[in-house]
Amino acid sequence: MKYSIKPLAVGLLLLGSCLNLNRQKSNVISNQKEVDYPNYGGNKAGNRYSPLNQINPDNVQNLQVAWMYDTAEKPDQNDPKPQRPKAIQCQPIVVNGVLYGTTSELKLFALKAGTGEQLWIFEPLKEDTKFNTSRGVCYWENGDDQRILYSVGSNLYAVNAQTGQKIESFGKNGTVDLHEGLQTNMDHDVSKLSVTASTPGVVYKNTIVMGSSVSESGDAAPGHIRAFDVITGKLKWVFHTVPQPGEYGYETWPPNAYKYIGAANNWSGLVLDEKRGTVYFGTGSPASDFYGGAREGENLFATCIMALDAETGQRKWHYQTIHHDLWDRDHPSPPNLTTVKHKGKKIDAVVQATKDGVVYVLDRDTGKSLFPVEERPVPTTPALPGEHPFPTQKFPLKPAPFAHQVFTEADITNISPEAHAYVKERFEEMRTDHKFTPPSEKGTILFGYSGGAEWGGNSIDPDGILYQNANDDPWILQMVSQEERNKEMASLSKGHGFYLANCAVCHGKDRKGSGSEFPNLTDISKRNNAEGIMAILAKGSGRMPAFEHIPKENREAIVRFLLNTETAADKEESEHSETGPSETGKKESFPYVPRYVNKVWKKFTDQNGYPAIKPPWGTLSAIDLNTGEYLWRVPLGEYPELTKKGIPITGTESYGGPVVTAGGLVFIAATRDEKIRAFNKKTGKVVWEYQLPAGGFATPITYMVNGKQYVVIAAGGARGLKAGGKYVAFALP
Repeated sequence: MKYSIKPLAVGLLLLGSCLNLNRQKSNVISNQKEVDYPNYGGNKAGNRYSPLNQINPDNVQNLQVAWMYDTAEKPDQNDPKPQRPKAIQCQPIVVNGVLYGTTSELKLFALKAGTGEQLWIFEPLKEDTKFNTSRGVCYWENGDDQRILYSVGSNLYAVNAQTGQKIESFGKNGTVDLHEGLQTNMDHDVSKLSVTASTPGVVYKNTIVMGSSVSESGDAAPGHIRAFDVITGKLKWVFHTVPQPGEYGYETWPPNAYKYIGAANNWSGLVLDEKRGTVYFGTGSPASDFYGGAREGENLFATCIMALDAETGQRKWHYQTIHHDLWDRDHPSPPNLTTVKHKGKKIDAVVQATKDGVVYVLDRDTGKSLFPVEERPVPTTPALPGEHPFPTQKFPLKPAPFAHQVFTEADITNISPEAHAYVKERFEEMRTDHKFTPPSEKGTILFGYSGGAEWGGNSIDPDGILYQNANDDPWILQMVSQEERNKEMASLSKGHGFYLANCAVCHGKDRKGSGSEFPNLTDISKRNNAEGIMAILAKGSGRMPAFEHIPKENREAIVRFLLNTETAADKEESEHSETGPSETGKKESFPYVPRYVNKVWKKFTDQNGYPAIKPPWGTLSAIDLNTGEYLWRVPLGEYPELTKKGIPITGTESYGGPVVTAGGLVFIAATRDEKIRAFNKKTGKVVWEYQLPAGGFATPITYMVNGKQYVVIAAGGARGLKAGGKYVAFALP
């Protein structure tokens, strides 16, 4: 049979077919029944992007709680002073409809992702569970062999993903010691130094590549990148981030620096281009953070963006963002792999957001910047005696910074006349003239600690749009000579002296800390006992490294000082002023004791604890990486008590990152007002928010089970706020 159709009708028929085809394409994810979130960062490229679109701006206001899973540990009835509450920073994964995550005590669990029903829970070694942070886990499978790999304390565990049982054939009885591979050519024992891994590694074929968290002082362990066999746990390769003789970059340090300089580590995570077989990551500053008198030079591969061959560990390229880092400007989050349109061509890129609030967009194959970056002269004087600041630093011209670079008088807070006057008086006492002003005894105001970017990362959609949350907090840094500190310590009790030498760097000379980052210790006796504090000093806790290298009797003296239980013998003059080998500038030994250490390192706030700078204090931005231009920038979070006074929404600090979806939404929690929000990704408008049971200081995920899309966030609380412990799942009715 033949049909005769007029041309207009044919056109309409074809148009209708195309529209229907496009509609089918746009809904293909919605019509699938199962869509996982199988990796930390969503995929191995770290995009934190989901192709799901069932939840969208038209219906997101209908989201409701689908299930909650309570991980909260019951307090030990025999412990009258349990440790302070811990946050849950975990971004869980979902594989084959099973959600895997960790508790605040770092137990590993598996849930039915559609209901929150627990399938199993795994408890690591008891001595590890109190002393670290877990931001996520890795999944690997080969047929029926399905494994979860995650780290607790100094151990990397392999756990059967189906049963929750430790895989005894991995490493030694199911664990690999994360000190392995760090002892290379060291003339001191690395095994007792603090080495953990708060962020998961990345898996390439049968290899897991790991970074690590180490101390940031003179006792820092090496920050080498290492790879282990997923099946056996055997060490496969090591990349030295402080080069050794004969290796590229060795000449950028003093001779034999690798024997006493530690850190230059990747603590924030890695991403993988499986097609290229390349792992990408950022490194942190070398030890010690703020004084580099014994490490003159450019200091490769500290504070770099790097590409290594995932199979061999061979360097493909590096891009150093800070030379001779004196400001602790670690790369705080994993890079992002995306494709952008640049000068009419599609280019595979690696994107790194930084602590000091800039974005680098580099060619994935060469490491060359796609946007202009200027190498400019920077201040080198006045510098501390023995210091050698590097004469130039990088200044990316695009995209523009997403956080302040310097603190000027015009930036002083305006939330009240009283706050402005309070801050101005202190502002005039310190240097603020340049982003790269060298640290000094007078004191400097810096940006780049607890922000711009943070460990929660960012997200990128397939159009090359970056969604970046940022903190805009100024900090005060003031240095003191080791000689002056030793003189002061000589007149103090043993415990007080050891406290100043080892603890005051973070918690302050007055023990008052600086908020949630460094807790107030003046009332620690109300929260902990001698045994608990000794355990923390030995093994570390959260961001605090272990101090196991300090003799036990010295740790005990610190505990007595903190608990106000010192004896007459403690108060007698002692040898505690001798803190270790002094810096000679020629030949150093370990632990390296820098000539200068930080006396003050705290947030710069007004008299009520709000940031000293004008709001917004926290933001969420959309940046087009194709052009380097901002699409929008909005405050993220609020202080309700300030809003009630008529102050425009200020934003708050955020710890955790966003996830973006094909449905047109950006989901993020992370704020101090303990809410999770959805933003319209085109406009930056808040289209949904929910008051969590506790702060969601983590990154949400989204996935689909049985045809329903879920959004899950760990509401672990703490960071100076109330404790939580729940994972909360949202879905449409």
